[in-house]
Amino acid sequence: MELQRRRSRGISSFPLLILSTFLLVSAISIRTAECARSPRAQLGKNGGRGDVAGFKYVASSCRAHTASLTEFGGVGDGVTSNTAAFHAAVTHLSQFSGPEAGGGLLFVPAGKWLTGPFNLTSSFTLFLHRDAVILGTQDINEWPIIDPLPSYGRGRDKIGGRYSSLIGGSNLTDVIITGDNGTIDGQGASWWQKFHKNQLKYTRGYLIELMHSDQIFISNLTLINSPAWNIHPVYSSNIVVSGITILAPVHSPNTDGINPDSCSHVRIEDCYIVSGDDCVAIKSGWDEYGISYGMPSQHIVIRRLTCVSPTSAVIALGSEMSGGIQDVRAEDITAINSESGVRIKTAVGRGAYVKDIYVRGMSLNTMKWVFWMTGNYKSHPDDKYDPNAIPVVDGISYSDVVATNVSTAARLEGIPNAPFTGICISNVTVELTKSRKLPWTCTDVEGVSSDVSPTPCDSLRGAKNGPCPFPVDPLPIDEIEFKECSYSRPNNI
Repeated sequence: MELQRRRSRGISSFPLLILSTFLLVSAISIRTAECARSPRAQLGKNGGRGDVAGFKYVASSCRAHTASLTEFGGVGDGVTSNTAAFHAAVTHLSQFSGPEAGGGLLFVPAGKWLTGPFNLTSSFTLFLHRDAVILGTQDINEWPIIDPLPSYGRGRDKIGGRYSSLIGGSNLTDVIITGDNGTIDGQGASWWQKFHKNQLKYTRGYLIELMHSDQIFISNLTLINSPAWNIHPVYSSNIVVSGITILAPVHSPNTDGINPDSCSHVRIEDCYIVSGDDCVAIKSGWDEYGISYGMPSQHIVIRRLTCVSPTSAVIALGSEMSGGIQDVRAEDITAINSESGVRIKTAVGRGAYVKDIYVRGMSLNTMKWVFWMTGNYKSHPDDKYDPNAIPVVDGISYSDVVATNVSTAARLEGIPNAPFTGICISNVTVELTKSRKLPWTCTDVEGVSSDVSPTPCDSLRGAKNGPCPFPVDPLPIDEIEFKECSYSRPNNI
């Protein structure tokens, strides 16, 4: 069977995916999904008050000093505020920052730990027990107002400042957020309601945002109901996000999954995302502010990603890409009921570039468009953008794609007098929901294709011998080695 022949290696069958997805969406508030590929902590016996005697776990760094949130007055009843407890615990462990001091680990035991935003420190691990839930407070007064990002010039939702993210930090080195599939719950419903009613004065905070930081490792957690974006590393490098499950109602506003923003050397793998916006969105600043800041996102690996997002993309590049996006490698991607497989979003005024993008091995079911490129994305921070700042889109490769139940194969819209170039599409089969005279819509794009069904538009019919390129050289982020670490419960608990 031709469709079966074209399936790329190692991708799960659609019947199993459809069944698991429907079960997940029907119980979206229940923590049921887990990425099994990532190592889980081996927890010891319960210590009597939610603390465990000890356990082993895998991380990029081990810590010499440990503490439990209960040591600092933490109460896991879901009602008592633990904001002060988190602040005190991080402050205490910050004395061990730096490799010479051995670093510190904060253990969050089983329970529901209500808190406002708090920041992490360097050489630090935040570890959640499998039955631990960090709950973002719904008291908006506990969310501090912080400055907008310099590469954006304003908040994403509103002009001016923004609410702090629930878990944050800046200018850090060696930060780990992990657990035995514990949960971080942003309790975002009230934020979404206020956003829809235009009742917020500032931009919503994110679930996790780390800025100007190096060596970030986020793994083995479930993130649910974020006020907006879930994981937002920005101006940072050497980042691994692995074994993360992200859940939000599919119509919740802007609940993007993972958004590396002006970041280099990023690895995203073995993640399951159900959201109301893009599952992974790579960004680098907005119009004149991003051009001025000039920090690209580059050298990014995405693999073994599963996505459900009926109104957005599985992988998006932009729309805020004014610092540039380059060298993105995505493979073994599975999605169902998503608006598009890969989407490039840019516009006149963005400037910079999206280039050297490689995607292979996608298995997609129920899509509006498999491929979507937009050169007229009209969202701007203000009217001060440069109309001569024309973005360059070049070197885009898609290969080994199987898509079923699709409305239109592709919608590719470049910029007049500045076409998107170097597009390569090979070994792609798209099964449309019904026969269409124009299964491909193409304007201002140039490229080549081979072994593609249905036949692409004329501007993509240049001769192509063999598959589209995909880099074979490993990136340094793939060379990171992980260690088996251990935690022992402090004797005074």
